[in-house]
Amino acid sequence: MLEVRHLTAAYGQHPALQEVSLRVGPGEIVVILGANGAGKSTLLRAISGICEGQVHGDILLDGHRLLGLTSDEIVERGVALVPEGRGIFGDLTVRENLTLGAYANRARADETGNLDRVLRLFPKLQERQGQIARTMSGGEQQMVAIGRAMMSAPQILMLDEPSLGLSPLLCKELFQNLREVKALGIGILLVEQNAKQSLAIADRGYLLENTRIVHEDSATKLATDPAVQKAYLGAGSAAAKVKTPEPAAAEPIPARPTIEARPLQQRTADQQIGLSIEDLVQSAAKRSETPPPTAALAPRATDSSNATRLQSVLHDIERAAAEARKRPAAPPTAASDTDAIPTKYRRNTDTEIEGPPPVIEVYRRPRVEVYRRRPSGQFERD
Repeated sequence: MLEVRHLTAAYGQHPALQEVSLRVGPGEIVVILGANGAGKSTLLRAISGICEGQVHGDILLDGHRLLGLTSDEIVERGVALVPEGRGIFGDLTVRENLTLGAYANRARADETGNLDRVLRLFPKLQERQGQIARTMSGGEQQMVAIGRAMMSAPQILMLDEPSLGLSPLLCKELFQNLREVKALGIGILLVEQNAKQSLAIADRGYLLENTRIVHEDSATKLATDPAVQKAYLGAGSAAAKVKTPEPAAAEPIPARPTIEARPLQQRTADQQIGLSIEDLVQSAAKRSETPPPTAALAPRATDSSNATRLQSVLHDIERAAAEARKRPAAPPTAASDTDAIPTKYRRNTDTEIEGPPPVIEVYRRPRVEVYRRRPSGQFERD
């Protein structure tokens, strides 16, 4: 039986555990409930001898003191820990991970029997012994971690948040496996946030708050305790006690007035127009016999003004033409001077050709210069 008496742990000036006492019997599951930072993981690390802080008190296994021993010596005595995050060797196979758990002297004599027991407990590991551990799912890796701890043939198995990161289906399978471990006569000290499922398989439980044990009872009574339900099971909260107000009675809807459907009264064409068809025909005939008004054929008043404007424009054009005739002729330019242009020119000094000489246009090709940059940064011309 594991017994902890007045255990105190601190990291420097900050206490992590204060006067904690508990016990775990063989074949018994004990769960520790508490909020984050209450000291649950520190408790398991102190029992297994890997706590980095100062630890004081008594830790006894079958009457033998464990406090002050190294972690490997505590494993030799029969206490194994499955840490949070599993802590398996990801690059090794499943079988290699399990074999490393049998390093303790107490487990070497019956290593084959312990391996068979683990593989019967976790059938999935039987068919995946050669698989690399890091390629397995989270639930399967958790099985490897528990199986490795069981390979040391422990009397007390401690688990720190074993269901962390697992799906609800895998959590259910995990807790069923823990029941089978309990049936082997191994005591289990369980730290778990899933209070509902952990209390369902546990025998007893402790409430750890602010580094102290504040309550101890059987798992059945803790599951029905209103304080535990409010703190860990999500029941009994103030929000759940708020009653939903009943809806007010609906006011009666007044009856709609009945509307009597009346047939539409058809009207004749004479009634819709306001005149008879015969009157309309006679009115149209009279309009066609009436001659058009003569006022439309009379010249417009604007025609005379248009004629006057046209005459003034023509008079301005004639006056501008007369003035242009009186101006003297411009002197001939060098380009228009016919005397400056030779009438004949020679070709090869033997033949004379009539007419002006041909015009030859000379096109000069542009010059293109190419410069090349040297590695030194200077430029040279090609």
